[in-house]
Amino acid sequence: MSESAIDLQSLDHDDVIEKAAAWRQSGKSVAIATVVSTWGSSPRPTGSQLAVDEDGNMVGSVSGGCIEGAVVHEARGVMEDGKPRLLDFGVTDEMAWEVGLACGGKVEVWVERVD
Repeated sequence: MSESAIDLQSLDHDDVIEKAAAWRQSGKSVAIATVVSTWGSSPRPTGSQLAVDEDGNMVGSVSGGCIEGAVVHEARGVMEDGKPRLLDFGVTDEMAWEVGLACGGKVEVWVERVD
């Protein structure tokens, strides 16, 4: 099973941090995304994390759906330029299913490089 095929929902905060640290110790660039606020519907609670390495391996989860894809995309940018980002995802109830927030809502995700 590849690293990206790990059951992302079953991992806790410590697992994400430990994996990110192991990737850094092996010399890889790494970024961590953290859910910093939610409003309305959100598949993952505040404090949920996702770590991404330079090869696109991931561990953890901040949402699912296309939000997760957008977070991974931004994480790659953070690894390149070192500038953290606050990502803001908000949708109406009508658009909710299209972007993976089943009942609408808002999610803010902080993405930073691990140095």
